Amino acid sequence: MSSLSRELVFLILQFLDEEKFKETVHKLEQESGFFFNMKYFEDQVRAGEWEEVERYLSGFTKVDDNRYSMKIFFEIRKQKYLEALDKQDRERAVEILAKDLKVFSSFNEELFKEVTQLLTLDNLRENEQLSKYGDAKSARNIMIMELKKLIEANPLFRDKLTFPAFKAARLRTLINQR
Repeated sequence: MSSLSRELVFLILQFLDEEKFKETVHKLEQESGFFFNMKYFEDQVRAGEWEEVERYLSGFTKVDDNRYSMKIFFEIRKQKYLEALDKQDRERAVEILAKDLKVFSSFNEELFKEVTQLLTLDNLRENEQLSKYGDAKSARNIMIMELKKLIEANPLFRDKLTFPAFKAARLRTLINQR
């Protein structure tokens, strides 16, 4: 895409944000892949909106793009799994394991076995590595710090983490000048 098209998308994003079209802003960010809104991503993770977290992320990377992307998706899906286990929702945990985490078994069979073993525990904190697992909120906050590092290190996000500086209402100004 040309730099003019790219700049136009940014102007539209700015306009939509200023006009409070929040869902549209994030949809355009995702569809264009030009700007990864870290704050929005963090808010969705904190809220446990896993479907939206993955949908938004998929506008920028796929699970098998590189090792950073793989780790990002793994951490998100693992958290979703741990939360299901913590709520004693075994049915949901098995579904997440089969549908979301199985894809990682071919990359690290041992890790997949360890994660699967958690189903046998009455409390996931019985696992030595998860003994300090607090609640979903604190676990999500810790995960966000890790995800942020992975996203910043991922070459696919280079030049997508900073929104260009435009004067307020720049698109409206340009249109009025016309």
